[in-house]
Amino acid sequence: MMHSLFLHASNVHQGGGRTLLTALIKAFPKDIPIKLTVDERMPLPSNMASNITVSIVKPNFLSRFLIEKWLFNNVESHDVVFCFGNLPPLFKLRGRVILFIQNRYLVDDVRLNSFPPKIRLRLWLERFWLFNRISEVNELIVQTPSMANLLEKKIKQKIPINIIPFIDNKNFKSRNSRVLQKLKSKNFDFLYVASGEKHKNHKKLIDAWCLLAKEGVSPSLILTVDNIKFPELCEWIEKVSQQYQLKIINFNNVHQEQIQELYTNSNALIYPSTFESFGLPLIEAKKNSLPVIASELDYVRDILDPVQTFDPSSSSSIARSVKRYMRIDNYDLPLQDASNFMNHIVSSINRI
Repeated sequence: MMHSLFLHASNVHQGGGRTLLTALIKAFPKDIPIKLTVDERMPLPSNMASNITVSIVKPNFLSRFLIEKWLFNNVESHDVVFCFGNLPPLFKLRGRVILFIQNRYLVDDVRLNSFPPKIRLRLWLERFWLFNRISEVNELIVQTPSMANLLEKKIKQKIPINIIPFIDNKNFKSRNSRVLQKLKSKNFDFLYVASGEKHKNHKKLIDAWCLLAKEGVSPSLILTVDNIKFPELCEWIEKVSQQYQLKIINFNNVHQEQIQELYTNSNALIYPSTFESFGLPLIEAKKNSLPVIASELDYVRDILDPVQTFDPSSSSSIARSVKRYMRIDNYDLPLQDASNFMNHIVSSINRI
């Protein structure tokens, strides 16, 4: 029985989505039937191959609903449906469903108040659609690790997430790689002297250590959180440390003499606090000639110039600053062209 590839892109017609969709259409294989559903505002090549059947969708609710019903009625169990417009099918389909998500507004918790009411309503509806129908998807594709991390935290189902960034061509420059630098031979790699209040930002810091662990990077980290005053935080840190086998030690109820010993035996101070009037540990680190990796915030720059800085609201940014300090390679995204990307989609047919 002949397999068909359905490329469902009924809400793509402008911006980067239009550019990528155009590249994909040009890369369509010619040996399988392809059924393309597109927005009527999406310009199509004049020389479409004979194996491509096009269904035009008007930009209104009724037309979008009818094309979803059409998919439900026409997709067979041996077919692959590639949803290119950030949204899964409205109805459960019999074939294999792959969803490409590139709109970060749909998966991030960013507030939408700055948008006009009409766009804000559309984004709310699309968020609802995405997370209420995502269970019908067999595979998710995103373009960056950041998007993959966001989705992992948001979805409850275990759906494979593949990071496959692609562009319409491969004429791009890669960033310079860095050579791994071993830290000095001290007992501890990083130290964070702070209590457990929310603004001290321990959860983002630990999330960053989890991201590093996923990449096989396991620096040691010393904390000074009082387990009597902050038992829930300490229990969470212990649980996550065991889950990801993190090298984290919490010296709770530590005295000033012990803190001085920690400064002496650590390679660097990391300071992800989001709010400080002074930041005494920064002064102490400076006094002990200890390199500082810290939030790129005014209170830090008031006191010293860190060797590396990061966005304290981003675990990825914290993790990358640690890697920069350690001079660990920041590998380029494995950019693909449209042909390679399409090969991945078509290969799904063989897995049915």
